Amino acid sequence: MVVAVTVGINETGPGTGGDGGNEEHAEVSTSNKAVAVLCQPSTYKETCEKSLAKPAENITDPKKLVQIGFEVAAESLRESLKNSATLKEIAKDPMAKRGLELCDELLETAIDDLKRSVDEAYVHLDNLKTWLEATITFQENCKDGFDNTTGPAGDKMREILKTSGELTSNGLAMVNGLAKFLATFEFSSKARKLLQAQAQSEFPSWVDPAQRRLLAADPAGVPADMVVAQDGSGQYKSIMQAISAIPKKHKTPFVIKVKAGVYKEHVLIPKYADGIVMIGDGPTKTRVTGSKNFAAGVQTSDTATFAVVAPNFVARNMGFENTAGPEGHQAVAYRSRSDNSVLYNCAFDGYQDTLYAQAYRQFYRDCTITGTIDFVFGTATTVLQNCKLIVRKPLPNQACIVTAEGKKDPNGDSAIVLQGCHITSDPAYFPVRHTNKAYLGRPWKEYSTTIVMNSILDDLIAPEGWLPWVGDFGLNTLFYAEFENKGAGSAQGGRVTWKGIRKLTAAQVETFTPAKLYVEGDDWIRAANVPYVAGFMKA
Repeated sequence: MVVAVTVGINETGPGTGGDGGNEEHAEVSTSNKAVAVLCQPSTYKETCEKSLAKPAENITDPKKLVQIGFEVAAESLRESLKNSATLKEIAKDPMAKRGLELCDELLETAIDDLKRSVDEAYVHLDNLKTWLEATITFQENCKDGFDNTTGPAGDKMREILKTSGELTSNGLAMVNGLAKFLATFEFSSKARKLLQAQAQSEFPSWVDPAQRRLLAADPAGVPADMVVAQDGSGQYKSIMQAISAIPKKHKTPFVIKVKAGVYKEHVLIPKYADGIVMIGDGPTKTRVTGSKNFAAGVQTSDTATFAVVAPNFVARNMGFENTAGPEGHQAVAYRSRSDNSVLYNCAFDGYQDTLYAQAYRQFYRDCTITGTIDFVFGTATTVLQNCKLIVRKPLPNQACIVTAEGKKDPNGDSAIVLQGCHITSDPAYFPVRHTNKAYLGRPWKEYSTTIVMNSILDDLIAPEGWLPWVGDFGLNTLFYAEFENKGAGSAQGGRVTWKGIRKLTAAQVETFTPAKLYVEGDDWIRAANVPYVAGFMKA
């Protein structure tokens, strides 16, 4: 698109040249033309052109124009943040007040993502796409926080976020257009493949060279920077005590060993605690448990027993649980917006909304997830590889849904990919599996994207395969596909035939394998030293 914009703004007709008196007019005209070309792929073209008209006056450099677009979006979010503070004064519903507090946190994170997008424009296109999609996600999460609340705060906040949402969507469209444009060139394709080949043999930049042997070692022999043990044999008796003691400036990876025990606490790994490696004694031996739930008046994101917002988080041999039961409705066991996070041999136990992959890039290997409704959900680019998904018994008259992916913008990369997984019944659910039917997923947002490949689907999966959210919402815009699955639940004869249901070729499905889906490379997965298949697996 950079080339396209440059060509577009330099295409002047005969007789365009002339005297110096027209130079200023020519500059403005050229700038306007550059803005128009740059805004062409945007979803909200009018908002795009209006937002860039004044700040981009006399600027024709496409990179600077895109950076200005990010800055304008960030400024709009700052205004939204100010308005959020004002709304707190009129919000009387406790859930609405907490919703506004969550908006503050989410919008601050969104602004941070836009800031680094400005700083790294065109350095790493796929990083930009990840950050911009996260910015859109956080604004959407902010609005979702007002579901089932009373008073005017929710409607006012949705109105406040309208412009910033459109501006961020436009930024993502610009970057996506550029990525597609560069992908048409053979040179770009070869260069990207070379970069990926190099990345596979290296550790990510955040791993200190002296620590690389540590990550490649057997976890049992890894020296710990901190030990948590309820019996007092470690430095700390609770996980949060250890997290609170991590220095703001710490080496990475920073290893915390958590000895066997049931840890009844709510854990939050803050943004500064990047590069944490947490190692338990086993998913059934080291368990973190809580019971916060939406039915008790807690916002969904606040129900998480264990939450991570720091990047580069690695967990091995840990169990995360929410014991609220089906009566608690939304009750999250594990919530993550940790970019480049890897979880291996972990258990996530709950009912509704067990595993909340909120944003960024996440990889799960050899994990077990239990639940009833939407028990793997979120807007991260998420791969679950060789995992076991166990459907539990819901309340009477409830259906069970494995996934609820939340892609809001058509230019985003987020998806839930189940690869080499096994979807099966809990013993208590087995007798009612044909009464309380189970489905692979439903569309939480309009462009919900879910791929189930190389997996075993037991007979609990209803013949229809997929379930609507409400009415025909998202049925034409979602992207759902199944590929080379086995088991009684994989039969395609009775599947729904919505417009968004895709029949993909092997080449098309390959774009959803980890090495292709994570376009910037899978070095962060390899660095975690967990079993990993970059391409296709056998069911």
